[in-house]
Amino acid sequence: MPELPEVEFVRRQLDPVMTHERIADVEVRRPDLRVRFPRQFRARLTGQTVEALTRRGKYLMADLSSSETLLMHLGMSGSFRIEGPGTRGSGLRTRRQHDVDRHDHVVFHMSSGATITFNDPRRFGLMDLLTTTALARHPVLSRLGPEPLSPQFDASALARACKGRKTPLKIALLDQRVVAGLGNIYASEALHVAVLSPRRRASTIATPTGQPRETAFRLTSAIKQVLTEAVDRLARTSYRSARFRVYDREGQPCLRENCPGTVRRRVQAGRSTFYCPVCQR
Repeated sequence: MPELPEVEFVRRQLDPVMTHERIADVEVRRPDLRVRFPRQFRARLTGQTVEALTRRGKYLMADLSSSETLLMHLGMSGSFRIEGPGTRGSGLRTRRQHDVDRHDHVVFHMSSGATITFNDPRRFGLMDLLTTTALARHPVLSRLGPEPLSPQFDASALARACKGRKTPLKIALLDQRVVAGLGNIYASEALHVAVLSPRRRASTIATPTGQPRETAFRLTSAIKQVLTEAVDRLARTSYRSARFRVYDREGQPCLRENCPGTVRRRVQAGRSTFYCPVCQR
């Protein structure tokens, strides 16, 4: 599933062709994705101007001139394709305009002439239209923790969220109420940068009163570092060209200088965790 850097990359690609542009028409080629499209989905979108395109955790949100918000989630396999005016020959994957993919489920026709197609082979993606009240009460969005690249996410916030938690630190980091948008890949990467074991108790980075220990400062800095690096790397190359420190490197030497360790894989809460047992404590 795409994590924060991948979703932020998609947002930055869509922003120039959606923000301040009017949706001239929408093709909805099936009744549902993960769940059914909302009532009158096409009619409620057609003619609306996208006033802002933002991201919250792993969700994309398009604020519309109707005061509703188009909420989008990529799921496991969702992607957007941009064609026509305003694409400047770059961006997400392209295709000849007449070539239709059976997994092209939603097509936005913008007034600029640009076409934005949502493709999702596994159909775990999501699109919904929410009023301001419904957005504030959304069962997931309303409970998300701070954005990891925002000033609100610091060692104090992380320590408060981990205070008293007996779960392993890696599992705590995957709780979206602790920090929004962090997923399996970058949690493993951040723990390696911070030289912390994914198996240690989450509570060990905080004092009994919830104040941050030195480890909380290290981990907060590491999370910001790996996410920033990933966003910058995606802007230059692609996800496939990424070289991770520990993720998916089981049996290979640890890349930390002078560390003799070998990367191991361990299953935690059904997810693969990669770490170095020598330097991560």
